[in-house]
Amino acid sequence: MAICTGLIPAMEIDNIPNITVIANSIATARKILESKVDPFQNIFILLASTVKIFLSKDSRNKIHFWYCPRKAEWPRHMCIDDQVKASTCIPTFSSKELHLFSKKKECDSTLCKWQTSFASSLKKSHYFLNFKDTKERVIKLTYAKGGSWLPVIGFTNSLCTRFTYMTTGHVPTGEYRQRFFPHLPTSCPCGEAEVQT
Repeated sequence: MAICTGLIPAMEIDNIPNITVIANSIATARKILESKVDPFQNIFILLASTVKIFLSKDSRNKIHFWYCPRKAEWPRHMCIDDQVKASTCIPTFSSKELHLFSKKKECDSTLCKWQTSFASSLKKSHYFLNFKDTKERVIKLTYAKGGSWLPVIGFTNSLCTRFTYMTTGHVPTGEYRQRFFPHLPTSCPCGEAEVQT
């Protein structure tokens, strides 16, 4: 986007045969000359057509790309970088990337609401078994890559069923019978607990 917003106006100025673009990513700069499918396709098509017009106007017209890594902290680059980050300008170019970003933001927001409502749900109660990772953090719910637990369990139906029973507390224990079948015995077979957990 920075290359587009700088290069297009520069190419429209008369009597400017040489333009130098200083970028911290030559790979990104190279994309404007490629024809591969890319999320920024709309921007690159616009830029490529403007570049073609500029180069065909005069045989002396040239565009040079110079690589300047961010860590070099070149004052002009740092100045422009600060200006871009502080800018509230909304890009006017239509881009699939912007659509993908907004969809991801929406998806992340939905997932966060889902995790929060589940964590504070009264229906979950204390019967739901929370699982922890190797750092003792409660594993959050997710839909990605098969969810939080399925990849670990594997896809054996019987094992998945038993795991689900255990996780939700729907197992044939006294605690479960007390909730759903109070007429059945609830004490622990060991004889030490009034209610089997």
